[in-house]
Amino acid sequence: MDNAQRMGHDDEHYMRIALELAKSTVGQTSPNPAVGCVLVRDGRIVGLGAHLKAGEPHAEVHALRMAGEAARGATAYVTLEPCSHYGRTPPCAEALIAAGVRRVVVGAVDPNPQVAGRGIARLREAGIDVTVGVLEEACRRLNEVFNKYIVHRLPFVTVKTASTLDGKIATRTGHSRWITSQDARRYVHELRRRSDAVLVGVGTVIADDPRLTVRLPGGGKNPVRVILDSRLRLPLSARVLTDGAAPTWVVTTAQAPEERIRAVTAQGAEVLVAGDGERVDIPALLSLLGERGITSLLVEGGAEVNASFFAARAVDKVIAFFAPKVVGGRVAPTPVGGEGAATMDEAVRLRDVHVDTIGPDIVVTGYPVWEEGGGRHVYRNH
Repeated sequence: MDNAQRMGHDDEHYMRIALELAKSTVGQTSPNPAVGCVLVRDGRIVGLGAHLKAGEPHAEVHALRMAGEAARGATAYVTLEPCSHYGRTPPCAEALIAAGVRRVVVGAVDPNPQVAGRGIARLREAGIDVTVGVLEEACRRLNEVFNKYIVHRLPFVTVKTASTLDGKIATRTGHSRWITSQDARRYVHELRRRSDAVLVGVGTVIADDPRLTVRLPGGGKNPVRVILDSRLRLPLSARVLTDGAAPTWVVTTAQAPEERIRAVTAQGAEVLVAGDGERVDIPALLSLLGERGITSLLVEGGAEVNASFFAARAVDKVIAFFAPKVVGGRVAPTPVGGEGAATMDEAVRLRDVHVDTIGPDIVVTGYPVWEEGGGRHVYRNH
């Protein structure tokens, strides 16, 4: 192995460590990205750091503090381009320069318009050797939520479904507890912990009276609970209104009765208006959530709620759980309702599909391909 090959191998090795550091903080840094940093000098790790929470020191600062004087002449491995602007914390590019770091290896360029290559340029101006793009895809995927929000100010939308092998989310009588295993349900609580908000339709609240909170052995922050309720049918005794475990936002339309708005508000929830039609306008809802700082939205809706997000082309990621069960039945519901595609050419395709197992259940993860213009992928929801 020549020197170039050895350097490339070392770069990937230490970037993987930085990625693991960053992964441990996913879900707790919003609206900031998850970032990991490793400082290496003479083949030895001298500093480790991860960004823990918005407003607190960035990963590079934690790693530099750990390294102390050993940072001088070291190589810094950072999953995301060091920031170059003054925000709630000083710029990390300047901290690396001041510490005397010799080389910086960057996983992915920061899409934040305030950074977007400026941090890399500043490091190079200071005479630091910078390598960009080591394990870039993994570094970008790690911050898929931040990458969308920081550019578009819209939340990254994940639709989570759970069905039997024959695609049923309940039996013909409506019975649905439980489709998947306890292991899979625990993972859903982890998804909630990582999300700023979780969304269901009022039908789910009426049928199941869910709490929509995080129930993990080690605890975790609860997401904002968003309830779609075009006619404000939400029972005032629902646990999302009475348990005080997390903020609840009830989203309706301009047609909602004023007396019902007052009644729901009196229970401590906020009522948001998204659209003036008969149904909640999904793009308007996402704009409202983005304005309120919601960077990630986990949709755990029923068939019609899921269909409304697909119809609006508002789905960024799909996580589908399949239990090794067969329910059958012509009228048993499926994960996505609406009118649906007329032909297979109109079906929504997923890219970057990953298949895994959790306990006895199969988990399929992928990203919808929304083609611009034309008649493909025009999922209908009438």
